[in-house]
Amino acid sequence: MNVGVAYADKFKQVWLKLDVPDGSTVMDAIEHSGILDQFPDIDLNKQKVGIFGKLTQLSAPVADGERIEIYREITADPEMVERRDL
Repeated sequence: MNVGVAYADKFKQVWLKLDVPDGSTVMDAIEHSGILDQFPDIDLNKQKVGIFGKLTQLSAPVADGERIEIYREITADPEMVERRDL
């Protein structure tokens, strides 16, 4: 089945599309994608993951066509940052 794995750090955004076996979990897909090698700073013990913007567990099964997202911590408090007029 085809799934995507997405991650962005301060400098680079990556969305990898890959084929994983039926019955794969979120963790299986992340490991299969190789994204942990590209971004060694990812710590899945601390960072949250989701599917299409909805938080999920690493043990959750994935379905064909889903996008797995690895979230990083917010580095600036949005309530403390001055609003900018666009």
